[in-house]
Amino acid sequence: MDTVRDTGGAGREGRALTAAIASVLARVDAHAARARGANGAPEPGRGPGTADASGSSGGHGRSSAEADGGSVRGDSTGPGRHSPGTDSGSAHGNSAGSPRHSPATLSALVACFGLTAFERDIVLLTAAAELDPTAGGRCAAASGDPERAHPTFSLALAALADPHWSALTPVAPLRRWQLIELADDTRLTTARIRIDERILHFLAGSPYLDARLHGMLRRTSPADSLPASYELAAGRVAAGWAGPGQRHAPLRVELVGGDPRSRADIAAAAAGRSGLGLYTMAAEDIPADPVARDRLARLWQREAILLPAALLVEAGDLEREQAAATDAFIESAAVPLVVSSADPRRTARPRGERVSVPALGADEQLGLWADAFAGVPEVSDDDLGALVAQFSLPPHLIRSAGAAVVRDLPLEDGPDAAGLAWRAGLAEARMGMDELGRRVEPQASWGDLVLAERQSKVLWEIVAHVRQRSTVYQEWGFAATLRRGLGVTALFAGGSGTGKTLAAEVIARELGLDLFVIDLSQVVSKYIGETEKNLRKVFDAAERGGALLLFDEADALFGKRSEVKDSHDRYANLEVSYLLMRMEAYRGLAVLTTNMKQALDTAFLRRIRFVVDFPFPGESERAEIWRRVLPERAPTKGIDCGLLARLTVAGGSIRNIALSGAFLAAEEGDRLRMRHLLEAARTEYLKLDRSLTPSEVHGWV
Repeated sequence: MDTVRDTGGAGREGRALTAAIASVLARVDAHAARARGANGAPEPGRGPGTADASGSSGGHGRSSAEADGGSVRGDSTGPGRHSPGTDSGSAHGNSAGSPRHSPATLSALVACFGLTAFERDIVLLTAAAELDPTAGGRCAAASGDPERAHPTFSLALAALADPHWSALTPVAPLRRWQLIELADDTRLTTARIRIDERILHFLAGSPYLDARLHGMLRRTSPADSLPASYELAAGRVAAGWAGPGQRHAPLRVELVGGDPRSRADIAAAAAGRSGLGLYTMAAEDIPADPVARDRLARLWQREAILLPAALLVEAGDLEREQAAATDAFIESAAVPLVVSSADPRRTARPRGERVSVPALGADEQLGLWADAFAGVPEVSDDDLGALVAQFSLPPHLIRSAGAAVVRDLPLEDGPDAAGLAWRAGLAEARMGMDELGRRVEPQASWGDLVLAERQSKVLWEIVAHVRQRSTVYQEWGFAATLRRGLGVTALFAGGSGTGKTLAAEVIARELGLDLFVIDLSQVVSKYIGETEKNLRKVFDAAERGGALLLFDEADALFGKRSEVKDSHDRYANLEVSYLLMRMEAYRGLAVLTTNMKQALDTAFLRRIRFVVDFPFPGESERAEIWRRVLPERAPTKGIDCGLLARLTVAGGSIRNIALSGAFLAAEEGDRLRMRHLLEAARTEYLKLDRSLTPSEVHGWV
């Protein structure tokens, strides 16, 4: 009818919806005519079982299997697998099918939710109330009550064809999937019924995500391209949704490993293969309340069918109550769903297919870096090879690093492109590390380190092992023959302030790496399993960029392993074994520091590649440290490094004394003199719980 408002549909689809609404309103008009006694003959097609205006219904009911509302009824492939974008012809089960010229959106609604012809016409009647300005008056006339200028179940039972009472129940499709809303659930037959706004717009050809899900769900777009191994994983996810025979598949897949963005990219690719969009939500947003959770689950299932789309649930470390709520939500899903997590979930419920994010091979990494720097010819093949050898980044971070270089690349007289590429790789790799350790910006050079030649040679050897590992392991084939223990590990042993941390800083600067200091006293936990969990977080995050990991105060974990006398001893040994395993597999450099080398287990020492002793500096070494620690620009008078070297303190204390003396001199407005350093030395000795001896300070002042 020409009174129907423009539904937004174009051409045939818009006209089909208009015609379907007009057909339902014509039945309402016919009932109004009968009510007025204008036509006493029954309407064609309505038999003795037709309901009257009082709301009683005849024999056209829904079978118990159809009325239970336990799942969305779709096509023959199973619940929720029908794509609403196509004209399905007729609904599954007891659906009477769509009119010959029904719009595709209406046919899809009927097929996906298993609507009967009567339920379909109720949807059209409620849509007419929104789209046709005459619908209110026509409903009032048919109801015989000017106050009822709106659709009701009573009117539908009386006026529409093939009515059945089961359509009114809360478990039937109309109310279970919130296709319509009941204004007052205390007056079932006489209360106003409205079409859900989302369903109205769907019928009119304007799909969108239900506003009640905004802020909880976000659309995840597929990446432009994925590595071949990721594409293979996406294929496994899509196959997991289909399942054997497709009919009884659990429609959920676990995607584990990698980082959240990589898992989302794989899930989005799988959704694209299946003709679906992808939305993502955090498991923390799933309601713990069963009623609210069921409401959310049904709302999403409806959206998943209408869009159509799959859902990715990002499940991290959850509390027990939230984990239980997440499991219940996942199990209730009757539409494609991906559970994304770093590790497999522990659950007694069916989990479906499990797919792991694959580790990218060297060739795939090289291809990604080459694509990222395709517009930067200054980055050579050798530079790309160095990036592949050092960094193990997911595709999105490699692309981000490439974009940063293209953006920051100076036209001339600036850092070279290769240097920018390396720094961009470091910046992307350190993401997530700052919260696990203290990052030290390497500034110290070899000139700042005062060590005997024997120790210096070992430090240079460590540098060579890290720098040339790609050549030796891959190009020369040692990785294939050795297979295990390829990580570069070192133990720096010596007293406090003897230069252990400084040496690590020098190595990090030489290699162009980040230095992260991990305090093992903070990593070790009294709770069983927590220490390994903390260590795993550190190593997993560091693997991206092969950072230099400096585990300070190793004695907190690596004391002599005693015989297993109780469970605590057994778990302490497990913690040590886990750390050794991760260190040996780590692609970067892991350095441990200790003040008590003699307290370490010899079996542990055998698995460390380098052991460097940092002895207490002798008088000549202390004099050299004093000469290097005092800047040339500092105004000094009468400073004698030979006299200062008589202080029996290590390099760390020497630096503290020099700095404190400089502040004392600056406060007086004077040049730095021996008396300032004497005062600073007294303060430092108090901190060390020691006293200056006359021989140490003789001749200073």
